Amino acid sequence: MLGTNLLKHQSKPERIADQAWEYLTSAVNSAGDSVKYTARSARRTGSHLTSNAGDRVGAVTDEARVRAGRAYDALAGRRPGLPWGWLIGAGLVGAAVAWAASTASRAALARAERELPAHDVEFVDVDRANPVDRTSSPVRVDTA
Repeated sequence: MLGTNLLKHQSKPERIADQAWEYLTSAVNSAGDSVKYTARSARRTGSHLTSNAGDRVGAVTDEARVRAGRAYDALAGRRPGLPWGWLIGAGLVGAAVAWAASTASRAALARAERELPAHDVEFVDVDRANPVDRTSSPVRVDTA
């Protein structure tokens, strides 16, 4: 009851301002509701398109941030750090390749020893060889 008496005592510009305010708030609320409804329906129908685009935009944004940070560091005179992860990874790969090569060569040598028959090799001492043949030999051996 008190509110009705106050409305009667308002001037005409105040009543017009109140009516305009009520109209504006109702228009904004209804527009907000329709925008929410439109956004929901668009999200439902095009979610697969927006998710792919969102992933792409996220990846591009991350790359842009990394590049901007590197550019800022370069302008500040800071050198980029060593890629320790890549260096350690290359070292581990090199060690693995070396281990595999040594294991394969050991296996090949063991297989070759098993497959090839053992030959008796006779070593001949040149000084004790037949002394009669030394003079006729094209190779001269100094005995002095």
